[in-house]
Amino acid sequence: MSNFVLIAGAWLGAWAWDDVVPTLRAAGHGVHPLTLSGLADKRGLPAGQQTHVRDIVDEVERLDLRDVVLVGHSYSGIPVGQAAERIGDRLARVVFVDSSVPADGESFVSTWWEGPAKLAAALAGNGGFWAPLTKADCDGQGLTDEQTARLVDGATPHPGASLADPAVLARPLGELPATYIKCLLDGAEPSDDVVRLLAGEQWRLVELNTGHWPMFSQPDGLARILLDTAR
Repeated sequence: MSNFVLIAGAWLGAWAWDDVVPTLRAAGHGVHPLTLSGLADKRGLPAGQQTHVRDIVDEVERLDLRDVVLVGHSYSGIPVGQAAERIGDRLARVVFVDSSVPADGESFVSTWWEGPAKLAAALAGNGGFWAPLTKADCDGQGLTDEQTARLVDGATPHPGASLADPAVLARPLGELPATYIKCLLDGAEPSDDVVRLLAGEQWRLVELNTGHWPMFSQPDGLARILLDTAR
């Protein structure tokens, strides 16, 4: 039995995994979706990036989990990648779901695809928070109208400090046993930093023909991939 610890990306909480959890539990695994500080039901709690790393590590240790498959989606790949090395031999594998990956000394803002200045300005203009996604952000991502509404209606502002703080890695990320899930409607190829990691012996690539939020658009397909990682 594996223990899946599921962390959704920006604006989202544990609730985002509701359609994935039953399939994993039916297969006999432990499943632990986690809301990061400052989001969803934990909205209002102060949160920098290292707060989010501690959220994950503390949950694993509090529940005394072993054979852990850490799953990080989108932004949450950054704290998940850091937490993965900190839980030591509790880790079985880390899974990055169409996500960013941490680089020592770099932040989500510093590697933003439109340039750090644009995202930094957006955070400053919204009281230090990243404004929740809109319906337009979901266009072309394989979501039904109902799925889009659920995603947008459940999103909460994301604490900007967690996006601007730098990652802290004690060893190369490529040493971790990892699977990277690329959602093809969000771009056919992984980013350059992920491509470099995939060239190593410990990383493997899996493609999923859906958009950036597969826990909504293809929960069964995503669950099957996660089950494969546990085997």
